[in-house]
Amino acid sequence: MQLRFLGKNSTSGDCPTLYATDRDTYLVQGWRVFANDLLMQLDVPEGQTVVEVPTELFEHLEKDGLPSGEIRRLEDPIMILTPGGTFVVQGLEVTDPEALAQMTIPDYETVVEVPKTVIIALLEAPRGADLQRRAQPAL
Repeated sequence: MQLRFLGKNSTSGDCPTLYATDRDTYLVQGWRVFANDLLMQLDVPEGQTVVEVPTELFEHLEKDGLPSGEIRRLEDPIMILTPGGTFVVQGLEVTDPEALAQMTIPDYETVVEVPKTVIIALLEAPRGADLQRRAQPAL
């Protein structure tokens, strides 16, 4: 799998990062989700995982020719908004050694792969009763 760097949200080496692939997918590198209260709200099938990233990370989608990087709809289980204002993104956990060799991934981060068509759908304006899901704050 070949990657094309789209961007990250800081100048330091270790931070959430967005890549386009040669498979019409995006790789979202973000913080591993360890919060039990959040994980209990999700149904994460085997082979998938979730990462948490700043909402601004998706502004880099414009570098891939998309008209806007503004996520306008939240679709369960692909993307939810946390009470802290970040996105939790669910997708296939990336295990491809060739892809992983092209990234610098600290221990507290991991990478998920999400189809490009799914991300594009999240950029569209909601129609009617959109299925928006927000993570519930811990009690």
